Amino acid sequence: MARYTGPSTKIARKFGEPIFGSDKYFEKRNFPPGQHGLASKRKKQKEYGVQLKEKQKVKYMYGVLERQFHNTYDKASRMAGQKGENLILLLESRLDNVVYRMGIAPTRAAARQLVSHHHITLNGAVCSIPSTFVKAGDTVAVRERSKSLEVIQKSVASVNKYSWLEFDTKTLVGKFLNMPTRVEVPESINEQLIVDLYSK
Repeated sequence: MARYTGPSTKIARKFGEPIFGSDKYFEKRNFPPGQHGLASKRKKQKEYGVQLKEKQKVKYMYGVLERQFHNTYDKASRMAGQKGENLILLLESRLDNVVYRMGIAPTRAAARQLVSHHHITLNGAVCSIPSTFVKAGDTVAVRERSKSLEVIQKSVASVNKYSWLEFDTKTLVGKFLNMPTRVEVPESINEQLIVDLYSK
């Protein structure tokens, strides 16, 4: 499936925030790309444009294409509770995102590659589908023969802890304890704009 493989800083500058994680180049040029990026007067966006931009930002952030994103939204809308919150929590429970959150990979793109290349196991079995939804109680681990990979060792050295995840940096085995609440997800997302866009 096609993925965006262009410069990540350019996309981050477009949205005005480092959506792919820490980015030293974005910090130097945190204004929109193009010759008019620094212009003080930019064309005011209409309501639809603001909503579309927010959806695109979330798609880039989680590395999801349009059809997959729409299917995830449909699933979220059938769940009990608020559609926007359900959407974010479903995206957070994707296997590639869980691998990233556990600190096994430095970015979501790297996590997706680790999963696709058969380096990750889910409940003891190798899983190569990044979009697999992880459920409460599921165990996510690095495959035994992949534990010595340099990218994993470097990433695990600076692991962040999240309340809904449990991860052992020595055995490289983690557990998805429960679905996080919306306030626990650190990303700056206005999910209501996405709900409004799909409600048109």
